[in-house]
Amino acid sequence: MVNTNILFTDNNNTFKFELSISNMNFNLSKIPLRTKQPRDFGLTMISDKGLSLAETENLLSVASPHIDIVKLAFGTAMVTPLLAEKIKIYKSFNIPVFFGGLLFEAFIVRNQFEDYQKMMDKYELFFIEISDGAINISHEKKCEYIRTLSKNATVISEIGSKDKDKVKITPPYKWIELMQAELDAGSRYVIAEAKESGKEGLYRNSGEVREGLVEEVLTKIPAEKIIWETPEKEQQLYFIKLLGCNANLGNIEPKEVIALEAMRVGLRGDSFDFFLSDNG
Repeated sequence: MVNTNILFTDNNNTFKFELSISNMNFNLSKIPLRTKQPRDFGLTMISDKGLSLAETENLLSVASPHIDIVKLAFGTAMVTPLLAEKIKIYKSFNIPVFFGGLLFEAFIVRNQFEDYQKMMDKYELFFIEISDGAINISHEKKCEYIRTLSKNATVISEIGSKDKDKVKITPPYKWIELMQAELDAGSRYVIAEAKESGKEGLYRNSGEVREGLVEEVLTKIPAEKIIWETPEKEQQLYFIKLLGCNANLGNIEPKEVIALEAMRVGLRGDSFDFFLSDNG
């Protein structure tokens, strides 16, 4: 194992983090340093759409060193049997769990915000996703929810959901405004939306990255604060090439966690030459 302590500062926060080559079975040179768990960035956020308890245990038996956050996707938490037991399994590996933003919206549209807070307390969840893709609320109201919930939990908020309306695509300056406002309101991270299809928000209908959008956003918002939804391999590859092995990546299929980690460190065909240069 190789460890290096680093101090990172952005406009609002200072982070001390450790870079590490760990969880490796072989000794290879020119393997990039990954942030060490628990990570502030370099996150892999998986989307659990209904794994059984046995499947969850099997997944974590091999992939827990590479999973940082688990989203119980959209509204699946409402209908998942043995929900408390599943959450307990993830927590036993010190992996935070949160319910998909759609479930938050389902409570809000029914005027059940207090019930939502009680539910979070019941399951002892300290990560919360706040989104507004399926409901119409003002951005100020969304930020009000962020301010309220961030007092007692880590809030992750989602940007880009409104891009489901293909008639009017949100321009980059607006993404930046919304992201900054939500970070200022108390979000720990902002999610750049792609939906499960990987063909909305951050991406074109073809699944290609809106590169101009990404480049402009990164001139104002630190990459460490953004979780890029990347359900497709080519999307994951794009952000690893652009930002390095410690890009924050979300909406990862559980079965792809090990393959993604190999890609991150240049051990998959698509990323094989990313880190071989002495300057890479």
